[in-house]
Amino acid sequence: MSLRQFEYALAVAEQGSVTAAAELLRVAQPSVSQQIRGLERELGVELFARTPTGLVPTVVGRAFLQEAEAAVSAARRARATARAGAEELVGELVVAVQMGFGTRQLPGALGALRRRFPRLEVTVFEEPSSAELDRLARRGALDLALMAACERTPADAHRLGYEEFVVVLGAGHRQLAADRVELGELAGEPWVRFDRDSALDGVLLDVLRNNDLPPTTAARVSQTATAVRWAAHGLGVTLVPASAVPPGYEHLVRPVFPAVSQPVIAVVRHSAGPAETALLELLSQESWSESAALSPVT
Repeated sequence: MSLRQFEYALAVAEQGSVTAAAELLRVAQPSVSQQIRGLERELGVELFARTPTGLVPTVVGRAFLQEAEAAVSAARRARATARAGAEELVGELVVAVQMGFGTRQLPGALGALRRRFPRLEVTVFEEPSSAELDRLARRGALDLALMAACERTPADAHRLGYEEFVVVLGAGHRQLAADRVELGELAGEPWVRFDRDSALDGVLLDVLRNNDLPPTTAARVSQTATAVRWAAHGLGVTLVPASAVPPGYEHLVRPVFPAVSQPVIAVVRHSAGPAETALLELLSQESWSESAALSPVT
C-alpha cells in the first residue's frame, strides 16, 4: 500500500466516482481505477460499492478511509515540517473550529499566519459537536481545534480566554430599552435554538434550566448567523457568542444577567509543528473576554 493509493481512495469517496476523482487529482482516469483495484486486491476486501448513483464506501471501506485520512494528514504534516525553513513553511494546516466560537479572533490569527507563511495552505471547517471535534482530534485528522471547554477537555489544552454570550432580540422588543437583560425577564419567550448535539444548544439549555425558563422552541438552525437573523425578524430570541453576531445586528444585541460565558481552548495535535505553534501563538494574542467579569455556565 502507498500514500498515493490512500489519496486516490479518499478522492473517490469524496467525489463519488473515479472520473470526478481523476479530475480532482489531475491524473488519468485509468490510473485511479488501477490504483483502487490494486488496493482492494491487496487488502482482500471491497472498499466501494458500485451503485446507480456512483461509488459508495462499504462498511469496511469507511473504516479503512478513516485510517487513510489520518495517514495522509500525518504525511502532509511530515513534509511540511521537513521543508520548513527559517522564513518558509509549506504544506497544509487543518483547523476545526466549534461553531460560534472564535468567530472574530480566528480570521485575524489566520490572516497573520498567511502573511507570515504565504505558501502555507490552511483548511478550516466548522463543527457544531464537541464530541465530534474530540473524536477527530484523537484520530489525528486535525492539526488544531478551537472549541469551548467541556468534560472531555484534554489536560494539555491551551486556555485562550472566554466567549461572552449575548441575547438577540427582535426589532421593537421591550427589553431593548435595557442596557443588560435579566434572563428572568425572558420568561414566556420562544427561542431560536441550534442542532441538538451542538455545544451552542447545550449552553442555551443550561442557561434556561439555571434560570427556570422553559425551553420553548420557535425553530432550530445550524448556523449562528441564521439564528441572529431569525431572532432579529421576531421569530424568537436567541443566545449566541458576542463575537458571532454579524455586522448590522449590533443594535439588537444585549448582554445578559446573570452573565453567561464559556472558556475557549485550543487543542493542538501531539508533536505540534511550526505551523500549529505559530497559529496558537497568534490566537493567544487576539482579544478575548476576561473571566473576572463573567460567570461561566455550569
